[in-house]
Amino acid sequence: MNKHVLIIGFARSGAAAANLLQSEGARVTVSDPKLDTMDEKVKALKANDVQFTTDQSVELLKNVDIIVKNPGIPYTIPILVAAQEQQIPIVVEVALAQQYMQKNWVAVTGSNGKTTTTEMISSVLRTQPGKGHVLVAGNIGTPVSEVAPQMTADDVLVTELSSFQLTGMPAPKPHIAVLTNIFGSHLDFHGTRANYVAAKMNITKHQTANDFFVVNYDKEEWRHLAEQTKATVIPFSREDFSEAGAYLKAGNLYYQEEVIMAADELGVPGTHNIENALAAIAVGKLMGIDTESIAKALKSFSGVEHRLQFVGKFYDRQVYNDSKATDIEATEMALSGFNVPVVLLAGGLDRGDDQMRLLTAMKQHVKGLIVFGETADKLAEVGKTIGIPVVHAKDAPSAVEPAFELSEAGEVILLSPAAASWDQFPDFETRGNLFVEAVKNFKN
Repeated sequence: MNKHVLIIGFARSGAAAANLLQSEGARVTVSDPKLDTMDEKVKALKANDVQFTTDQSVELLKNVDIIVKNPGIPYTIPILVAAQEQQIPIVVEVALAQQYMQKNWVAVTGSNGKTTTTEMISSVLRTQPGKGHVLVAGNIGTPVSEVAPQMTADDVLVTELSSFQLTGMPAPKPHIAVLTNIFGSHLDFHGTRANYVAAKMNITKHQTANDFFVVNYDKEEWRHLAEQTKATVIPFSREDFSEAGAYLKAGNLYYQEEVIMAADELGVPGTHNIENALAAIAVGKLMGIDTESIAKALKSFSGVEHRLQFVGKFYDRQVYNDSKATDIEATEMALSGFNVPVVLLAGGLDRGDDQMRLLTAMKQHVKGLIVFGETADKLAEVGKTIGIPVVHAKDAPSAVEPAFELSEAGEVILLSPAAASWDQFPDFETRGNLFVEAVKNFKN
């Protein structure tokens, strides 16, 4: 590749893209206003003739053939607006790696549940080792360009793809695409819900009849979206809208007419995890995994860090870390998984969402509320409306002490913020880790 590539944003995906492009012979420049020149990755890439700058002026576009941007950077920043005017292609790191992906590519997207579903699928596929390996990458943590170049024809690649990533992929074509659900999310980035839905549906836009689209059938909108694909549709349904794929019926999880396992045998709680498991069952069956192996994997699946993660039992309270719940629907789903009183810890970046949408779920499950961050006052109004105690805290770790004070033995303490972390923390992982640390250090 004899091209000049400009990378905008040096996070882990930017570093992975720089390494891949440099190995392919591209001339690479990385632009990041917050560049840490002492970063070991920066030093290593500089030694391989990768150029670095904190400049993001339009002049930087001179002689640039392609731009690779960090997925979360909006297209509205001046340098990207100018690049679009100059018709310079703008992609994300995943798109660079797509040329290396073999036929066994499973891609998962959705507003909620995509990380857990990705991990469930990989757990199911790993139960029957073949000649190759099951590789996991994407929005789940490991950049795809760190994994895909080493992929062989015998390997299976399972990727979690966000709407940000899918927007920057010109022609994704997974063999199996999975859509867990679609709600209103990231509208600050996409502008409209229609744009957001279109980004999600890009996962199946380029599939053919030889590919599969595994899609949640429990809402009319999602069933209509399935009509847009050229792929073979494999539905999954918790509400028994279709028995053509995976579904819940009479307390059992089925694939077509075969019972896979009882729903209450799943290793993780919550109706949303039934949906995630149904998607995993469908992929497992499409990939030739036997029923016994699928059931074994799902029974032993213990969850994903920061996604309704069971932290442990402390002073007879069950504590859960659901820091990844960055929107209202994720918190609603988390609350639905409990049949004992919950003390909810919530709050974070205010994206203009109507927190009153949580009223029904909170009324059914929440006995006390600890609020923090930019959305604290909005959430407090929900708590006051349903007449439960509300306590204001500085942040998620500071909410631990009042949570223990409000709760009683046998009850649940749940961090499920219903908002992004960026008003107080660099990411949801940091928020969740500091919460878990505070729980473990709490002395009654």
